[in-house]
Amino acid sequence: MRLVVLAIVASIGAGGASAKDTTETFTPLPSFGECMDGEAARFERALRRLCEMPEDQEFEIGDTRGTGYCGSVGFVLCDRKGALDKVEACQLALAAEQDMLAERIRATLPAPEDVTGRGGDFEQALYPRVHAMAMGLSAGPDCDGDIPQRRTWCIAWEANNRLRDAVLAWQLARYLDAVETAVVAGWAEVPPPKRPQARDGHEDD
Repeated sequence: MRLVVLAIVASIGAGGASAKDTTETFTPLPSFGECMDGEAARFERALRRLCEMPEDQEFEIGDTRGTGYCGSVGFVLCDRKGALDKVEACQLALAAEQDMLAERIRATLPAPEDVTGRGGDFEQALYPRVHAMAMGLSAGPDCDGDIPQRRTWCIAWEANNRLRDAVLAWQLARYLDAVETAVVAGWAEVPPPKRPQARDGHEDD
């Protein structure tokens, strides 16, 4: 019997050590803001490549998956808080940060009539629609009625959806050369240069 008890205690201790090791070896992630800085820079690179092509190109670089990814990064960072109350508080803070960023982006968007004559027929037809989506108001609280444990997650995710609408409208306005870069506009910062990865068998200097 004593051997059984000792075995159970040892297994619990090993489990605790394993959990601690996992906590200490989390993959480093950027903050939500840092992630969005990188996403704005990524779009500028894509736009530059598009403009360097010999023929005029339609708006085919509109993509908000990166904004969704940054929201997911924020969720992971919140999950790492551990205790439920801390996770929920983090998710509410993430929602507020995303809504604030969306509002800053919306403030830079030109009205549809101000981009008349820019781009082609496709862009002329598309911009009023994405602008309306970015400026749209919700019909009501999106997360009412959800279970308490999921309500804060829902609030943060709906904030990301609103942000994605604003980012898409900004991307198209940027393509039409109707707005400044995110850095000039003040809603993003220049991301730090990425550190080159060491080759196998070599340590960084």
